Parts: sequence; structure tokens; C-alpha cells
Amino acid sequence: MFKKTTLENGLRIITVPQKETQSLTVLVLVGTGSKYETKEINGISHFLEHMFFKGTKKRKSMMAVADSLDKIGGIYNAFTSEEYTGYFAKVAAPHLELALDWVSDIYLNSALPEKEIEKERGVIIEEINMIYDHPTSYIGSLWNKLLYGNQPAGWDVIGTKESVAKISRQQILNYLKSQYTAQNTIICIAGKINPAQVINKIKKYFSKIKTTQPESKLPVIEKQSQPQCLVHFRKTDQTHLALGVRAYNIFHPQRYTQEILGIILGGMMSSRLFIEIRGRLGIAYYIKTEVLTDSDTGCLSTSAGIDNKNVEKAISAILKEYKKLCQKKVLESELKKAKDNIKGKTALLLESSDVLSFFYAGQELLEKKILTPEEIFKKIDRVSLNDILKVAKDIFQPQKLNLALIGPFKDKAKFQKLLKP
Repeated sequence: MFKKTTLENGLRIITVPQKETQSLTVLVLVGTGSKYETKEINGISHFLEHMFFKGTKKRKSMMAVADSLDKIGGIYNAFTSEEYTGYFAKVAAPHLELALDWVSDIYLNSALPEKEIEKERGVIIEEINMIYDHPTSYIGSLWNKLLYGNQPAGWDVIGTKESVAKISRQQILNYLKSQYTAQNTIICIAGKINPAQVINKIKKYFSKIKTTQPESKLPVIEKQSQPQCLVHFRKTDQTHLALGVRAYNIFHPQRYTQEILGIILGGMMSSRLFIEIRGRLGIAYYIKTEVLTDSDTGCLSTSAGIDNKNVEKAISAILKEYKKLCQKKVLESELKKAKDNIKGKTALLLESSDVLSFFYAGQELLEKKILTPEEIFKKIDRVSLNDILKVAKDIFQPQKLNLALIGPFKDKAKFQKLLKP
């Protein structure tokens, strides 16, 4: 069973002991990401994440930072999203002290040398180029841009070449000082641990964390009264698309219904869209439906790679499956399969200490409360056939439809027409 401890300075600690494992993960999660940025510094959360691996006062180079955990076979990385940034080290259980020392060192003592900042600009710009060159990745950027436009929720987490080129060391220092504070930080340690011992060690290693109040993000503005379409022209042999709707955020009472709906549509090989688009029509290699939920936004989208000549056929087929869910209840067996799929995948993933640490820390950060897997499974089990039908009718309305597309097309009129009832 997990335990949450809040220190006097506001730092939250979550311990999750696992008996049947030989590993542990130290995860530090901070409540900041691209939704907390301005246009001028778009990408700074991700830039700072990169810089934490470039050297500290103790580990004076990128090599020294990496070597600390490489020499014991540790797994370590970081990630940035719209609402959080995380740093973790997964190690064999005897190396708890080293993992804590390493994570706390990069989190609190990164030197951010000017020459390394200049070098890392080039690295990040190449990362931007890589995403742009991969339509399966870039379609996600276009999807966010289509839904949210020119506001933080619609900007790329990684930033743009222009913004990354201009971000200064002083801006990075200011952002670090503003956001990386005790009240905005959660430390979760999961795996083979002694919780009481761990808490005392965290107090020691994170004693110098800042205690100022972090900056909050602006509210997301959502406005849509008719179907929207965004076409990005590119000479490709295959068109990549994302087709879906605005939906519910993590606080909505039907969030689990929405998740199950996504599984039924395109979350497994026996899902409706996989069988229809790949199995029956044979017009796509990849086809999947995802449900994304943040604290202030939510969406459901189906993405696929389609031969250019079959794009309209694919769009019509996807919309047809959306419509079916609004007209007729799913079968009881289909609902049960989707529920068991979610619960089964979750149980498998949570066997790993790194996934387990984010499962608990992520809930605490975004929702300010934590449910155990068993409590979540009970909520999933309560979803009814009527719930699925009701949610489908609510979200799959024509005026909520959105289509982002990458392919050799310059005129979006024919695609826009497909979205209208």
C-alpha cells in the first residue's frame, strides 16, 4: 500500500513498496510543462529537462552524470509534457542511495553552463527536425494546433526552432527558480524499499529545495461550433491523419467511460476500427484510437496511415464507426472485453517500478488525490452499456469533429465536406 507524506515546506513524498521485485525507481515530478510557458519561451520546459543532464557542481560534465548510473546498469531518463516534467532513475534495490543522490543532484544542482546551452540548442533543433520528418509523430503536433490554436495547449512541447534559438540562460534560470519548488514537486519511490528509511533519506537529499510559490498556468480556451480541418501539404506516398473530437478531462465523471469507448473503437487488435480498416478493407497498416486527458483538456482521436487514393474512404469508414456507437448499444461481451483489456494491461504495466512510480505521482500531481488500481478497476466495472451510448452521443457530434492530415493535398474542401452531417 502506498503512503503519502507532506513535509513542512510542501514537498510531497509517495512511497510504494513492492515485495516481489529486485528494483526500485526514484521519480521526481514537477508540476510544470509547456502549458506554463509564454510564446517567447515556448519549449523552455523541455530545454531545461535536457540541461539537467549536462553537469552539476558535483558531476561536472555530461559524461560524469551518465557514468554514475551506467556503471551499475541503471536505467535513467526524463520527460516533458504539457503539465509536468519528470526525472527518474531505476536501479537494483541495493543502489537506493546512489539513485537518490543522482536524481537530487541533477534536480537541485545543475550548473547550466552557457557553452552547453548553446550546444544543446542544436540538439533540440535536430529533435524538432526529426519529429517534423516523421509524419506519425508530427500529426500529433498538428492535432493540438487544430484543437487549441495559438495558446499554450496548441503549441509544441518541444517549442519551435525560432523560440529555441532565442531562449537565454537567464530565462532558463528564471524559469527554474519560478517552477522547481517544494510545493510544485512530488518525489515517488516505488519498488523494494523500506518506506520509513526512504523518507528520512529524501529529507536529507532534498533539504535545499526552494520554497517559493510557483507560477500557475493560464486557463485553456476551447471554442468550436463547426467541424474543423487542417491539411498540411507534403509529397508523401501515404497520408497520415488524426480524426476525432474534443472530449472530457480527468475530472469528468465519465472519464472511464470515455477510456473504454476508445478501447472499443481502436485500442486493441480486435477493436472495431482495426477489424474494419485493416482487417476488412485492407487500407491501413496502423490504425489506433487514443484518449488523452489532462487536468483541463481532453480528446479522443483515431490516427492512421492510408494510401493517398484511399483517404476519403478511410475517413468515411471511421466516421461510420463513430456514428454506430451513437445509434446502438455495444454488446455486453464487447464492453466486458474492453474493461478486462484495460485492467489486464494496467496490472501488467504496474509490475514495473518505474510505471508504478508515475502511476501514483501523476495522480497526485494532476488530481491532488490518489486511487489504487483496485479503486480504479471498481470505477471501470461500474461503466454500463447506457453510459457508453450516452457518452458516444455527447462527444461524437458533427460540430465537435476535427481532422488533421499530412499528405499531397492543397485543398481541404473535400475533406471538410466529409465531416458535415
